[in-house]
Amino acid sequence: MAIHVGLCTLGFLIPEANSLKAKRSVLKSMLEGMRDRFHVSAAEVEHNDLWQRATVGIAYVSNSAGHTDEVLNKVVDWVEANPRVNVTEVQIEHL
Repeated sequence: MAIHVGLCTLGFLIPEANSLKAKRSVLKSMLEGMRDRFHVSAAEVEHNDLWQRATVGIAYVSNSAGHTDEVLNKVVDWVEANPRVNVTEVQIEHL
């Protein structure tokens, strides 16, 4: 049995966030969108106390390395198209 786990770390800025509440509103919407559209696991993993910075970890499991890459790249494209955030870092790795 082949199991392919893909991990993606996204760092980004949220320029409109002027409080933690505003940041979490943007993040909540984005994380729910990722889960609903792409069936990934996603959570904020760093910079929890900063208003305008966030790092999100995304995981996807599949029986195909190609499919794992495809899904994670689609997630990255979807986040980069969001006008509410500026992506500063993208890292994709496989376990």
